[in-house]
Amino acid sequence: MRHLMSPLDFTTEELDKLFDLAEDISANPKKYAHACDGKIMATCFYEPSTRTRLSFESAMIRLGGQVLGFSDGSNSSAAKGESVSDTIRVISCYADICAMRHPKEGAPMVAAEKSGIPVINAGDGGHQHPTQTLTDLLTIRSLKKRLDNLTIGLCGDLKFGRTVHSLIHALTRYKGIRFVFISPEELKVPDYITDMLKEKNVPYKEVMHLEEVMPTLDLLYMTRVQKERFFNEEDYVRLKDFYILDSAKMELAGKDMLILHPLPRVNEISVELDDDPRAVYFKQAQYGVYVRMALILTLLGLAE
Repeated sequence: MRHLMSPLDFTTEELDKLFDLAEDISANPKKYAHACDGKIMATCFYEPSTRTRLSFESAMIRLGGQVLGFSDGSNSSAAKGESVSDTIRVISCYADICAMRHPKEGAPMVAAEKSGIPVINAGDGGHQHPTQTLTDLLTIRSLKKRLDNLTIGLCGDLKFGRTVHSLIHALTRYKGIRFVFISPEELKVPDYITDMLKEKNVPYKEVMHLEEVMPTLDLLYMTRVQKERFFNEEDYVRLKDFYILDSAKMELAGKDMLILHPLPRVNEISVELDDDPRAVYFKQAQYGVYVRMALILTLLGLAE
């Protein structure tokens, strides 16, 4: 039995197979419409979510399976003090696979150690968000036709952004990757990330102003400043509008530079860019369904 806790749990060769499957699902959805007949997915979300939870549920339903679960920890026995370990033991009696989001880093790993079914980490605090990373990689591969030799700008909340941390780790395994980190001092990428990049000799630079690096980027990964990660309102208000991507800034970018965003968007990307062909964040959300369908099939041993 296999779980997904980190995007590094799959080798690059396994990721290629996963993405090939996701692209085949995209091209031939009817072929997979009954692949999970009789299977049940539990979505255990201790933290609010729209895209991740609904995309998991959509993925399972599109495969012919069924879904049960909860969308808030206060609606589960966690409110009575039940541990994650006990919850997953019970869920293992009811479902064939589980997607879990939790505000505490490492909680899905604890669940996986006690689980009788495959567990997918659907986000744990500011730590990891592996299925968003799989979505990001599939989007890049499908639209850029490669996952190597890219200059990638990551902008916004690089300190607390679990999507950013997961994506950086995943991309370091490909050749010719260069990172540009764009953030205010207070939201810089953590030292453990930059230490890892130095150890692997992956080039990166840190800047504060988006405009100075726009012409050099193949991809720009925008993120929101996450109110829920701040300890006080004053710091959030001061930083929330630090970066706003608009048409004026996009005039500095190359014609084939892509804008990605894990969503939800607040105001860090102007709505005027939604019709720009380089803005692919809604396509990205669609790719998220296909890659989660492929992941479900793989972990349930049904990929063949």
